[in-house]
Amino acid sequence: MKTAFLDANILLDFLDGNRRFHDAAVKALRLLIDRDYDIVISEDILTTVYYIVKNKPAVLDFFAMIQSQWHIVSFGSAVIEEAIRLCKEDPTFDLEDVLQALGARQAHCDLIITNDARFYRCGVETLHVEEFLSS
Repeated sequence: MKTAFLDANILLDFLDGNRRFHDAAVKALRLLIDRDYDIVISEDILTTVYYIVKNKPAVLDFFAMIQSQWHIVSFGSAVIEEAIRLCKEDPTFDLEDVLQALGARQAHCDLIITNDARFYRCGVETLHVEEFLSS
């Protein structure tokens, strides 16, 4: 079974119908479920999504639904230390993206799906949602 890590922007696009990639995110989640992917997100993504999305009750309902179906991973100190080191070596890196990428790698994900063109590459295949849909 394949494992896909979803970046925060995929969930934001899914939950907010006004966002540019909403339809693509909905299709991608349907495809992941239809293809029996294990879906992984980080604990950090929960707080980010909750903070940004205006409809808090809908977000909480969504989180309650996915909690038993998706894997929600923690970074742990080793991932945090590595992310800090990498960002100190290259200040152009986005710490949040590096943490997500390294967390996906630690969780042995086969794929990361993001809408961030500058998302940190860590050796895990990383696709824009539209690339995933066309693959």
